[in-house]
Amino acid sequence: MKEKTKSRIDILGCQIDKVNMDQALAFIEKRINENIPSHIITLNAEIVYQAHKDQQLREVINSASLNTPDGIGIVWAARQLGVTLKERVTGIDLLDRICSIAPARGWSIFFLGAAPGVAEQAASRLLAKYPGLAIVGTENGYFKEEEEKAVIAKIKALSPHILFLGLGAPKQEYFIRRNLKLLGAPVCIGVGGSFDVVAGIKKRAPILFIKLNLEWLYRLLAEPSRFKRQLALPRFAWLVLKQKWRGY
Repeated sequence: MKEKTKSRIDILGCQIDKVNMDQALAFIEKRINENIPSHIITLNAEIVYQAHKDQQLREVINSASLNTPDGIGIVWAARQLGVTLKERVTGIDLLDRICSIAPARGWSIFFLGAAPGVAEQAASRLLAKYPGLAIVGTENGYFKEEEEKAVIAKIKALSPHILFLGLGAPKQEYFIRRNLKLLGAPVCIGVGGSFDVVAGIKKRAPILFIKLNLEWLYRLLAEPSRFKRQLALPRFAWLVLKQKWRGY
């Protein structure tokens, strides 16, 4: 199958951008400079498989400003469909890279999500790691539906350039889609459970697992309760192969 040249690739009905980390960061910088409300999703195979069966979620994904290839499953799927993706752009790596360059760019950041105290702890660690980083506020993700307007008002009043949401997928995607223009942040990015890792509550896979693209296996070994969720991966792979065969 020949290499495809379009800027997005269709995987099971979900449009994913063919971007590496530097290109994603350039896109974010452009959107901040132009003050364009932007929804960024870091897509993995589990979410794509779920969206394949859920039209509403698929519409949310395809209406996003940028969908990055988060997991190795997406990289593998793209290869099966004739596209070579240079690297994964994961939520936690994107968060860290943004925080590393934010002081020089003058960007301010807000963390929304995780259990009470976790976002604050994650912010504290990042502030120690990157002097000059402006994290203007945090809020846990355990707010009730009737408290949502107050949370939005708090974020808008602080006017961050970037809002990171750790509400879990797809809840964070629906929240952003519903409130993007109300939040007042040019860039909103869902990062799933990244706050727990940054805060030190959960460990990320050792570097060897990451380099071998086996981060998913480490998470499964560390959290056996994820087994049921991981069953989506072979189903995802089968559907991708069916899409590939239809394309020949």
